[in-house]
Amino acid sequence: MDIRQLKYFLTIAEEGQITSAAKKLQMAQPPLSQQLKQLEEELGVKLVERGPRSIHLTDAGVILRNRAQQILDLADATKREIGDYVKGLTGTLSIGTVSSSGSVLLQNRLCEFHQTYEGVKFEIHEGNTFKIIDLLSKGIVELGIVRTPFNPANLECRYTDSEPMIAVMTRELDFKPSHAMIDLGELEDKPLIIYRRFEQLITDACLEHGFEPLLFCMNDDARTTLLWANAGLGIGIIPKSAFGLVSSGNLLCKEISSDTLRTRIAAIMMKGKYASTLATKFFESFRPGER
Repeated sequence: MDIRQLKYFLTIAEEGQITSAAKKLQMAQPPLSQQLKQLEEELGVKLVERGPRSIHLTDAGVILRNRAQQILDLADATKREIGDYVKGLTGTLSIGTVSSSGSVLLQNRLCEFHQTYEGVKFEIHEGNTFKIIDLLSKGIVELGIVRTPFNPANLECRYTDSEPMIAVMTRELDFKPSHAMIDLGELEDKPLIIYRRFEQLITDACLEHGFEPLLFCMNDDARTTLLWANAGLGIGIIPKSAFGLVSSGNLLCKEISSDTLRTRIAAIMMKGKYASTLATKFFESFRPGER
């Protein structure tokens, strides 16, 4: 049993006819029938039931079809991986990222990856978590960098450590000077500026503390939250690692004490879909226990 025979068998299984399979493979029908017969003899089992107009897979044939597809996919992936190695892992890596991942992404991983694979170029697509997952499912990006919460179904995920949310404000709005940490309940009746992505998370956490948040401004980017807070318009709530995304010399930050108001950065890839060696190696750089 070799790769060629498996390709022949899969084509027969897909077409449901020896004649149409031979046409698709651009070969004569008798040699293809002979290959199928040899495969059945080698395995010692009947793979197909021959009807007057079509063939049907036996239970053994179904098992072989599934395994053959896996073997061929692995062979193709191995060939591409070796090709990547021969080329020195060059090419362009397409990544989808949320804005609040900037510091986590740039601080260590991208710089280290660039040093290891100097020939690699990058194509970055930005958006919220849901847009990045959509881009990933459509094959526009190979890998996504998103934030929890999201639905991990059909995704391979690697997470960084959990981090708290912080309240950012100007000194004029500082209601608790000299304190680096505040309780969530202390934000009651305060004008909050939040990234729309976290609306449900923040609202649920506030309701658990017995109050409904005063949402002064909702937006689509953590950087906008920082800019509005920096202008003294309200108190922004962002993940701690997003604090340095924009110049915010006018701001101070306070960690919010809350077990539920936490988030994590995650690297994601589609399950069961081919990914280049570049994407796989970058994905694997997200190791548990690291920020």
